[in-house]
Amino acid sequence: MAYSEAEQRILDGTVWRDFCRTLEKAGDTILRESAPADPFNRAEGFRYLTRMLRAGLESQIESSDPCYPRFYQLSNETIKIGNDNPDNIYHNCNISGRYDYCISGNLGTVPYLSFGTKAGSYEREGEMRPTGHIDSRMMEIAPNGDFEIVLSAEKKPGNWLPALPESGMIIVRQTFNVREEETPATYRIECLNADRGERGSALEPTSFEPALMRAAAFVTQTSNLFTDWMERFESHVNQLPSDDQERCQRAGGDANIHYLQSYWRLGPEEALLIEVDRIPDKGTWNLQLSNFWMESLDYLNHRIHLNKAIAHYEPDGALRIVIAHKNPGPTFPNWLETCHHDCGGMLFRWIESEGDHPPVRCRVVKLAELASGTS
Repeated sequence: MAYSEAEQRILDGTVWRDFCRTLEKAGDTILRESAPADPFNRAEGFRYLTRMLRAGLESQIESSDPCYPRFYQLSNETIKIGNDNPDNIYHNCNISGRYDYCISGNLGTVPYLSFGTKAGSYEREGEMRPTGHIDSRMMEIAPNGDFEIVLSAEKKPGNWLPALPESGMIIVRQTFNVREEETPATYRIECLNADRGERGSALEPTSFEPALMRAAAFVTQTSNLFTDWMERFESHVNQLPSDDQERCQRAGGDANIHYLQSYWRLGPEEALLIEVDRIPDKGTWNLQLSNFWMESLDYLNHRIHLNKAIAHYEPDGALRIVIAHKNPGPTFPNWLETCHHDCGGMLFRWIESEGDHPPVRCRVVKLAELASGTS
């Protein structure tokens, strides 16, 4: 039996060897001059690559067929990417704008649920441009929480999630206030007009190599993308200015979020004091800490983030947060732990605040000054 060139590359193992060689090059990101060079941060960097590989394989191998769509996670408690939000449950789904889809589910008690269609990908263009959006504020939802959404390029009545012919992914965000007290939303997706062909959902050997190489490219491109971001953030270390909102959206951001991102760095006896004079009446907010690789710190075991529902406020309604390696004491109940890190990323989000984005002031102080009340 004569085999095609693609099939022969599978038979003789060339596909696997090329994949491994390509993946090896991803390690160069961790060795970039701008990256921390100590054993702890470098080990986290190489662990980050293993996490990106898991995400890439899930996306490109296990869940890649737009005719048989399924929700999966590019970010969760152990796969972290691009300053992932500890207050979120994320799901992704690979789709094609050539097809129509039905998403059905139940809202649970989650305060905010959004679905966004995206074009592009990290492994190819290094971005995921927005092509459509719908969220729980806009949706028709039954009294028991049930909902149904139609995703299509052509406008549909009811809950419609727009797409374009080039749309290739859905990003879902569930945002919680007090996560352990709320019931997550559930949902499933079905392709309504797929051309499934003779093989159905069976693996197509000739398409396996391109998918495997896309998974390797995802590791390299994603890690380089966010290392580039951290290099830019070094121009305003320990400050929280508004980020380039268009760039955030092109990277897969939510249209209802205003992003303030930066780089934090603290010495052993230093603390970062963050202050906001007032909180908008509408919407919510969130602040989180990440490592240099823009992975959220260990929020399962440490307090590394705050939001509007769980923070302590001053008598005048102002917000005061301290980032420090050690507990600054009871005067500062909004203490965020650094979890043995001396630097990393940080992200403040104004969520659904309808254009009201008060400035966020930051200054480095001595931990002893906080304890003595002289800051």
